[in-house]
Amino acid sequence: MAHTEHDEKAPDTAEALRRARFGALPERIRPQDTVEERPATLPDPARDAYDPDEWLVRYCL
Repeated sequence: MAHTEHDEKAPDTAEALRRARFGALPERIRPQDTVEERPATLPDPARDAYDPDEWLVRYCL
C-alpha cells in the first residue's frame, strides 16, 4: 500500500486537534460554587400568626 503525503500528515493533524480540544484540564470549580441554598418553602405569615394565649382566652375562660 503506497503512502501519500496527505496520509502522513493526517495523524499529525488529528493529534493536534485532539491536543487542542483535550490537552488541558478545565478550570477548577470550588465546592462553594456548586451549591445553591434557598429555603424549601416560602415564609407563610398566617402560619406564624398563631397566638397560644388567644386560644386559652377563647376556649378556657
